[in-house]
Amino acid sequence: MKKLVTVGGGMLALSSALLLFGCTQTGNQLPDVAVTGVVEDGNTETFQKVADATVILIPASDVAAMGKTPIEIKKDAKNDEPLEDNLAANRDRYQKTKTNAKGEFNFGYVQGGKYYVYVEPKDATYLPGGDKSRKALTTAELNQAPLRIKVSGNTPPGATYIGTSACIECHEGQKHFTKTLHRLGITVIGKPSKLQDFSNFPDYNKGLNQLMAGSKFWFSGYDKSRGFDKYQISTKAPADAASVSFTTTFYKDTDGSLKFKAENLKDPKDPPRIYPVEMTYGGGVYKQRYLVRVGPNLFPFVQFNQLGDDSFADRSRKPWRDYHADWFYNEQTSKLANPPQGKSFDKECASCHYNAYTLTKTAAGDYKAGSNNDRNGEFDIDGDGKPNEINMGCETCHGPGSAHNKADEINMPSTIVSPNKLAAERADMICGQCHSRPQGNLANDQPVNKDNKMMLPGTARNVYLKDYTTREDAAKNDYWADGLHSKSHHQQYTDFLKSSKYRNGTQLVSCADCHETHGNAKFEHQLKTASKSDESCTTCHKNSTDMKKHLVEKAKCTVDPAKITCAACHNTKTMQTGAGMGKGLIGKDGKNYWMNDITSHIYDVPRKDNVGVKGVAPGSAMPIPYTNACGAACHDTRQL
Repeated sequence: MKKLVTVGGGMLALSSALLLFGCTQTGNQLPDVAVTGVVEDGNTETFQKVADATVILIPASDVAAMGKTPIEIKKDAKNDEPLEDNLAANRDRYQKTKTNAKGEFNFGYVQGGKYYVYVEPKDATYLPGGDKSRKALTTAELNQAPLRIKVSGNTPPGATYIGTSACIECHEGQKHFTKTLHRLGITVIGKPSKLQDFSNFPDYNKGLNQLMAGSKFWFSGYDKSRGFDKYQISTKAPADAASVSFTTTFYKDTDGSLKFKAENLKDPKDPPRIYPVEMTYGGGVYKQRYLVRVGPNLFPFVQFNQLGDDSFADRSRKPWRDYHADWFYNEQTSKLANPPQGKSFDKECASCHYNAYTLTKTAAGDYKAGSNNDRNGEFDIDGDGKPNEINMGCETCHGPGSAHNKADEINMPSTIVSPNKLAAERADMICGQCHSRPQGNLANDQPVNKDNKMMLPGTARNVYLKDYTTREDAAKNDYWADGLHSKSHHQQYTDFLKSSKYRNGTQLVSCADCHETHGNAKFEHQLKTASKSDESCTTCHKNSTDMKKHLVEKAKCTVDPAKITCAACHNTKTMQTGAGMGKGLIGKDGKNYWMNDITSHIYDVPRKDNVGVKGVAPGSAMPIPYTNACGAACHDTRQL
């Protein structure tokens, strides 16, 4: 007689269970069990039960199999959302059940194996996933005790932004968010807001201080083939005076404001132009740029590299770097010029910085960005007498908070997004929309929809790709020659999608697993553990704590483990945003390799026979572990 299996109220034959459930077998047979639990929102003190939600068991083996396929970076891809794409393809054969009025669910029988537990709420009050969808659980673990699954609320229709100050009033424990670079990114010169605490970054304004003290730059050697740094910039007059197009002299005016005067050296009759410099753009790590007012618009101009050195031959690695000086000077007419309206900061950059970003085009052809009001905001950008929040705020990741702020305590959790209760792929998308390089409705790097708005947190990746992008991710030139590793900066999510951490049968990693998003971390880049300590990896990779054994098994490497860390090989800094981390090893031709400053999130170990490295001139080669100081112990650059 065949044993009968109860699945969500139906009766299935045990003989078909392997097909139906995609059973994950291991060396040790896992037990067949019953699984019970409850779905709820909120915290341990204040929560509601979630009724009529569908609880689905997604076999870890299916997710692991997907992880072995080349990921497709395109709309309607079949394998770029590990859980949702598996559901789309296999929903009918997955075991599922519904919660009752008390939020309780019951699987009377689950075939021995390993599963991700995924919740689909009955409507949009809650978002799918749940906090048990991140780690694959064996049936033995599922049976240890009733599961308590927490799901995230959702942004209710019509909810509006209330500002970070209002959020911190109730969530005082998260005030350290004001110390993060997400809050410090844009600062009004001389007037930081009350939501900006620079105590963790004492050298934040190292570049600004030099400008305020008085600095003159010569812009020479125009090269139209280059990107944003078409000029060489120097603090001394070049020997070849004819190569200089114009100069800029920064100075502190009598009212304390920062300005610069542009002078045309090719045409002394061209009247000089004076521009006010209103804000800094960055400065916490690696670089700082300066936002210049030209009429109603702001434009970024000049880049200071904190780790730059004048002795470096590479123009991009010196202390000062040109940033779109070509907007301020027309080489064809040899005249000073104002930047084009369509290149303003509001239109080209602000969406990933402003909380509640909006954009309108004026009758004069200018682009005016908007953001939410906040009594402690940085700057009144719309002239209504109320300061605006022009940096990321709490609501950037949690959604507009007006409904949450007005709700009674029991209903508060259902009115706000809790990223840690989302499936990892949706939580990653919150960070990924800006830590990647798609193009949106404006045909630039801002991922905005047809209404020029950013996606709300909790949005599915495919919805984001379809509604907020016209090009899904980076262009060919944003990668190294291998077409895999990112060359341009802010592409961490671009890389991460290709990593085994994003798609696997064990644990689906989210950005917040490594980074403390609210800023309550002791380590750089808001990391929970020091990036150069093995602990940053071995807390999860417990089978790799014996570094000597790991090196021998994986790379036949006999180097002293004390001289190397996991990061030395797995956290390759392939991308450059500032000056990089300095000189690397010397090649056989006597030229230096360089170390960049932004970590690849693929977590692989690029080989020295990579097409971006082998046979490539050292100054142009993709930085890999074998070409930086860490690789000196066991790899000879003369063999590259």
